[in-house]
Amino acid sequence: MAKGKDIRVIVILECTGCDKKSLNKESIGISRYITKKNRHNMPSRVELRKFCSRCCKHKIHAEINK
Repeated sequence: MAKGKDIRVIVILECTGCDKKSLNKESIGISRYITKKNRHNMPSRVELRKFCSRCCKHKIHAEINK
């Protein structure tokens, strides 16, 4: 094991259904979740199906850059 290298990193998941152009007055903003992922098990970007409080539906949330 490498010392000083954190295997689990914090990622931000953002709703792919909430588009900035298509927002109406009732749904302002974009739904985001903060979670951790294991770099060795999931080297690619994470996509999870989570509840979007803005759309009031379950949508795909994808990893974004910090």
